[in-house]
Amino acid sequence: MALCQSPGCKFEVPAALERNALCVHHFLGWLEERCAAMRRETAPSGASPARHDEIAEFIREQGERLSHVATSGSRLSDETKARVLNAFLSLINLRENLERAMERLARSKTNPSP
Repeated sequence: MALCQSPGCKFEVPAALERNALCVHHFLGWLEERCAAMRRETAPSGASPARHDEIAEFIREQGERLSHVATSGSRLSDETKARVLNAFLSLINLRENLERAMERLARSKTNPSP
């Protein structure tokens, strides 16, 4: 196993996170930050339909990766388990925000403002 690429970290990177080159702790922090940034991006001003597709793909990929981390058989502390669950919640909330933004975009196209 490789070591985490976060500066100063000496934890191993689980197989499910090799693409990210981050340990579970740093991956969860990164994921939370990305979800928060994307939620802001899909706020009322919205993002393009192509960006919506990219965000939806991000949610799917990271959700799958997170499920592999959670069920890989590695021993996770209770605190880490709680952070994993919180990360799933962040992905779910991001998906809901994305759907609302897409609905707003569709409504604005069918009912343009004068």
